[in-house]
Amino acid sequence: MDLFRIFEEKIKNYVQTIDLVADNENAVDLVQRISAEPPRDRSHGDIATNAAMVLAKPLKVKPRDIAVRLALALERDDDVASVEVAGPGFVNIRLSDAFWAGFLSKVLQAGAEYGRSGAGGGRKVNVEYVSANPTGPMHVGHCRGAVVGDAIANLLECTGHDVTREYYINDAGAQVDKLARSVFDRYRQALGETIETKDLEYPGDYLVAAGEALAAEFKAELVSMNEDQWLPIVREKAIAAMMDMIRADLDRIGVSHDVYYSEKSLRDGDTDRVSEAIAALRARDLIYQGTLPPPKGKPPEDWEDREQTLFRSTQFGDDVDRALMKSDGSYTYFASDIAYHYDKYLRGFREQIDVLGADHGGYVKRMKAAVTAMSGGEATLEVQLVQLVKLLRGGKPVAMGKRTGNLITLGEVVDEVGRDAVRFMMLFRKADAPLDFDFDAVTEKSKENPVFYVQYGHARVASVRRQAKETIPDIDLDIANLLQADLSLLSDEGERAIVRSIADWPRIVSTAARTREPHRVAYYLYDLASSFHAHWNRGKDMPHLRFIIPTDLSMTCARLALVRCVGNVLRSGLAVLGVDAPDEMR
Repeated sequence: MDLFRIFEEKIKNYVQTIDLVADNENAVDLVQRISAEPPRDRSHGDIATNAAMVLAKPLKVKPRDIAVRLALALERDDDVASVEVAGPGFVNIRLSDAFWAGFLSKVLQAGAEYGRSGAGGGRKVNVEYVSANPTGPMHVGHCRGAVVGDAIANLLECTGHDVTREYYINDAGAQVDKLARSVFDRYRQALGETIETKDLEYPGDYLVAAGEALAAEFKAELVSMNEDQWLPIVREKAIAAMMDMIRADLDRIGVSHDVYYSEKSLRDGDTDRVSEAIAALRARDLIYQGTLPPPKGKPPEDWEDREQTLFRSTQFGDDVDRALMKSDGSYTYFASDIAYHYDKYLRGFREQIDVLGADHGGYVKRMKAAVTAMSGGEATLEVQLVQLVKLLRGGKPVAMGKRTGNLITLGEVVDEVGRDAVRFMMLFRKADAPLDFDFDAVTEKSKENPVFYVQYGHARVASVRRQAKETIPDIDLDIANLLQADLSLLSDEGERAIVRSIADWPRIVSTAARTREPHRVAYYLYDLASSFHAHWNRGKDMPHLRFIIPTDLSMTCARLALVRCVGNVLRSGLAVLGVDAPDEMR
């Protein structure tokens, strides 16, 4: 029930009804470009349309002339109170009191379903996020990608997509061998040996438990083995222990995945997805033997000035063709990544979304090229880059370093400020912009702390309802009774501002899902809560604006219907962000 999409269709119909585009050969395309949005300045009306601007040049007509004709047609609509043509051809529409009353009634009736849609048509989407190397506990950098990916998945589910949440376990590289050696040393330490932890690849204390578990299971058995014997055993145990730790960390912030996909499984037993993916590209004549020019700046580790097996990624928008196999016959990391996305394609995912750290920016073009190429254009890959998080305390940086053992973990951050603050603040900025996370700021109980202010809005909704029952014990707050309220009584500008904000919700959900930008939801919730708090504060000085007026049951019921709608939308929006909607603030 998207108000703006409803009126967009109305406006398109009026454009065709008054024969504005009847003689234009591109009439269908022109009409589809018409949109309806909230005016930038809400004092100008409820809805603005770009119709006159879109049609003017192709029709060789002044935009204002088109706007005037469209305005005359719109004024005859029962839902429209007035239409204003402004400037060179802007069309601003004000909706009738009866329309707003009916609209709010529909919102009330829809309840938690308001804002949800079937726009995705059940299409399968794979959202891969986090995918941190299983070498230690989660830190706040991982956390931001986890929360952004989770919120994107929530948005896609809200808009009717069939979403699979996936974690790619990087368990086949040199890093996990280094991890295994560090765990082996912790195992020897658990057996009583003295170990210099400063010499460990991963010196953090978080590996102590993994070493102790090995000692309990194998006693001294592994000590007598050669490295090529104990390394695969310890590696498997270490990865399992780290993944248990990572899952526990993610659970602390309400993140879980449907699939945990092992990189090692790409070439395991009878499966060789890497060879299959390269064969699929070769079948499309996209593989050749050749050499590459040296890259500008410092060459990457896998670059060779020798003939290699190359993928024609430049045919798909990349800057240079990419190596898949080195001259010694070993695969590049890129080849494994192609194989992983090829496996997603074979599992039926035509839409794939990867949420990656900003340091992967140079990888985006080649991966998008690979997905398009190997699927013959059937599959698409979108990459959402997530920038770094800087931890602050009172505006001053808090040091952190993963490999030194001086690690500020995700768990420690959650312990100090709580899951809700972590999740909301990770989303209260566009993902591709750096984020400052200040421990002091996110625990303030003021308007300056967005998560507090939004949750306080929901708690205030619950408080108003409790107060209504205390003040008017016989009042019926059930939905059936509130639907009988005379919502046309909500005529104050503060009430109208709240209703207009509520009307924005489906558009916000749709846009945020389409653009993969969950920060839009966080911003919206803050604005809605601000409108609600502002009107509540007005009631302190002007008793006739209070939500509960014991001497006027009709007005009270109308306002409680509005309050319930506010609560429903705040709760739905916080659910998208994975944040609780409390009935009381602590």
